[in-house]
Amino acid sequence: MSDNLPAIPGMNHGVASSTGGTGGGGLGFLALAGRTAKLAASALFLKEGMHLLRSHMQANATAALRLSEMCGQAEVEPRFTSMIEDVSTALTGVAEASGDMVNAADSVDNDARGFNNAHESEYRPGYEASNGAGVQQAKPGFYRRTGRRS
Repeated sequence: MSDNLPAIPGMNHGVASSTGGTGGGGLGFLALAGRTAKLAASALFLKEGMHLLRSHMQANATAALRLSEMCGQAEVEPRFTSMIEDVSTALTGVAEASGDMVNAADSVDNDARGFNNAHESEYRPGYEASNGAGVQQAKPGFYRRTGRRS
């Protein structure tokens, strides 16, 4: 199953890798950066899909409303015209809800990118220094348990 997302560093077949000198079963610097980058990319794809859905539902709602108006002019039985109007209203509701999803996906995308930027600026120097030293580092969280800070 393919998710059509771009390749993201620190990811291996959709699972965060723990390589990069920090180990820790996916808690390493690159793994976390990869997971949040994938989250941001997924939110972007969701946002694009919801934009398409919203425009499609708005077009269908407009067409249903136009059909109900034509049915009214043709003196179609009012209950059928009313049903078509209800369909238009429901399609408008879907369009509005997909707009809400666009806003939520946009927020997730922005938050994930913000987290990645903060994570990068805070931990990249230490990651680079520890990789450059050629010494295997303790797993993430080790220093917190021992009362030392890494």
